[in-house]
Amino acid sequence: MKKTDPIAVFDSGVGGISVLKELMALLPNENFLYYGDSINAPYGTKSAEEIKDLTKKNAEILLEKGAKAIVIACNTATSVAADSLRKLYPDIPIIGIEPAVKPAVLYKIHPTVIVMATPLTLSQDKFDELARRYDNEANIIALPCPGLVKLIERGVVEGPELDAHLKEIFAPFRYLKVDSVVLGCTHYPHIKDAVSKAFDHKAVIFDGGSGTARETKRRLESIDMLNDQTQKGELHIINTLGTKEIMDLTYFLLNR
Repeated sequence: MKKTDPIAVFDSGVGGISVLKELMALLPNENFLYYGDSINAPYGTKSAEEIKDLTKKNAEILLEKGAKAIVIACNTATSVAADSLRKLYPDIPIIGIEPAVKPAVLYKIHPTVIVMATPLTLSQDKFDELARRYDNEANIIALPCPGLVKLIERGVVEGPELDAHLKEIFAPFRYLKVDSVVLGCTHYPHIKDAVSKAFDHKAVIFDGGSGTARETKRRLESIDMLNDQTQKGELHIINTLGTKEIMDLTYFLLNR
């Protein structure tokens, strides 16, 4: 590996662009390779074995393209496949993402916290362990959001259709005072404004993208693999769907 080799970032589709933006802001001199697997989106409704196979395949492709590190910018893939991928490639920094439950819990004394995520993420032991850690400090409500990733993959990131979908998802909590909402899927930061509006802008919104970016920097620093070039890094984007619409959406979300 060389310091100038790219940091690879992959997701089940366009969601991981939210993490990529955090990485590019923190590490502007790094070269990045973004791989969106939109043809197989969403991952959150697939079996654990399917996700492990897709994650392994994605990693193989990215390593063939010279990645010096892999960021799994997908909460579902992280919870299901990150450990097995690290065992398979022990010499490659592999950084995952997890729902930002800790900062949401620490936001205030015994807050009510809604964690939005895919059904599969919320069904994993990893999430159960995370939630149990803060059982006595907050009222943590796990909220599966089926259909939301598909909506975002279609480019619906604002407007009446999204507002109606969120209203339906949040209907059971319309009379509950919610202190904070955790966006436990990398697609969801793209609709952060709509989520905030759904709670009348009274809930604080958290996501794990910035923490993942900081951890990536820390891991690369620890092995002296940060790019020391002075010019701005390059970005290369691949999407398995490959249509003009999905590429236009990718760049729209990147520059939004």
